Amino acid sequence: MTNAQIAAILNELADFMELSGENPFKVNAYRRAARSVENSRHAVAELRDHLEELPGVGKGTAGVIEEIIATGRSGQLEELRQQLPPELPDLLHIPGLGPKSIYTLYRELDITNLQALQTAAEQQQIRELPGFGPKKEQKILEEIARFGKRPERRLLHEALRVAHRFKEQLAKGEKIIRVEMAGSIRRLRETIKDIDFVVATREPGEVSEWIVSLPEVVEVVNQGETKVSVIVEAEGIEMSVDVRLVTPDQFASAWHHFTGSKEHNVRIRQRAKQYGWKVSEYGIFNPETEETKTFADEADFFSHLELPYIPPELREDRGEMEKAEQGELPELIRIEDYRGDLHMHSLYSDGADSIYKMAKAAQERGYEYIAITDHSQSLKVASGLTMDEIFEQWEEIQKVNEELENFTILRGTEMDILPDGRLDFPDELLEQMDIVIASIHSSFRQDEKTMTRRIVEAMENPHVDIIAHPTGRLIQRRDPYQVDIDDLFQTAADTGTILELNANPHRLDLNDELLKKAKEEYGLTFTINTDAHSAEGLANIFFGIATARRGWLEKQDVINTMPLKDLRKRLKKGK
Repeated sequence: MTNAQIAAILNELADFMELSGENPFKVNAYRRAARSVENSRHAVAELRDHLEELPGVGKGTAGVIEEIIATGRSGQLEELRQQLPPELPDLLHIPGLGPKSIYTLYRELDITNLQALQTAAEQQQIRELPGFGPKKEQKILEEIARFGKRPERRLLHEALRVAHRFKEQLAKGEKIIRVEMAGSIRRLRETIKDIDFVVATREPGEVSEWIVSLPEVVEVVNQGETKVSVIVEAEGIEMSVDVRLVTPDQFASAWHHFTGSKEHNVRIRQRAKQYGWKVSEYGIFNPETEETKTFADEADFFSHLELPYIPPELREDRGEMEKAEQGELPELIRIEDYRGDLHMHSLYSDGADSIYKMAKAAQERGYEYIAITDHSQSLKVASGLTMDEIFEQWEEIQKVNEELENFTILRGTEMDILPDGRLDFPDELLEQMDIVIASIHSSFRQDEKTMTRRIVEAMENPHVDIIAHPTGRLIQRRDPYQVDIDDLFQTAADTGTILELNANPHRLDLNDELLKKAKEEYGLTFTINTDAHSAEGLANIFFGIATARRGWLEKQDVINTMPLKDLRKRLKKGK
């Protein structure tokens, strides 16, 4: 088990103990142990005989950690689960309610579930309890209302989990000849409202009845022989799903039509009108012959309109039709072009895995190199490295480099740009690094002038190679910084600084529109990185490549596609 997994169980145990009214000193002992495990620079699972040497870990907590390592669970936690009302822990999901507050509600008002909590708040019973009051009571009601709503849009990675699960089920249908995703999820937009599928079948009535009977379907919204609309639940996520039913020969046209976007489809209809034709989901109708032509695949569909195949990610009416007509569509970057990830974290800061495990996982993905870029000293919350710890880490990187064949780990850092614009490490250290990433992790609400100057000054430092997640947004959670994006792009062009597309599906920063602007108006170069905090996190490169394709990026726009020798030259030459 990873340190993060062990710490998560310890924290959950502490929560349940607090929900049970356990002694605060005992609860805090488990929280201290969790922090110690999470901050350890060694894999705790490999320290089974030396657990008590960890700061804040005593004999009792060491025994629990040993059990977690051996079994993946805690017997004490399981006992508490049985003792507590089954729905009481659900209240932990309500923002602003911690275990201590929930215990008070349970003890004083016998609140054991969400409905009881809402009733007590509506009857103004909670405000009388110590530590609460009218404002907190009102806040609880607001959070309950928000909690009960299905989000209008889901992040791409969440929607894809639902879509893949439901597609697997649809593919089992005996009367279904072919099934594919369509709509915005096929165009790989960063957030998804509804999931669309196109199904080819010769028995639409039977297929329609079969679809609504699937176990993942929790609600039927609409059912017919051409369209089935349902609410689907998979992995704890509920989403609206539309399934379009067409004949096999109509499939290619329908797949294009229901992939969209609406704006792209308007341009396609305009193109067909030039030839006197009409486009629909069933094919291309020729009024002169009164025939509807169908197609073997989408490439055939585009070819009939004398256009090259337009990848789904480009179908947003952002210039793809003009480029297609001129034969100048970009040759979009592919996952196969990617040679190495240049932004990730290890046990040395807030990562879950060792340098060796991160490197080995990358090598198994076919990469030629990675960069270890743990946080710098000022970011205490992420166990940022001091200068002495940097040198210690370099020794480990050297050992792993010697152990792995045909693979290179670059020495790097993700260094904080401090609120006053200073960098977290001195130039004397930065010049010894293979790669230097600068980023912002504090004072997000500075005014536009201050924030812009802060990032610009970092780019002007000759040792800074990359600006990570340049706008600082977290999709649906935090807005971008107030920053003059054109000033940033111009400075990047002037200094040769590389801007990151952070592939974490919660970030995707820079986004697709800014990538396209930066490429076309400023001629910038980019790096796509996962910012992985575990070996599993390396898989997020899928979302980075998807966003890069939506931003019209090609292989030559991205430094991660370079062989190591050329990459080293680019990092030096750029500054």
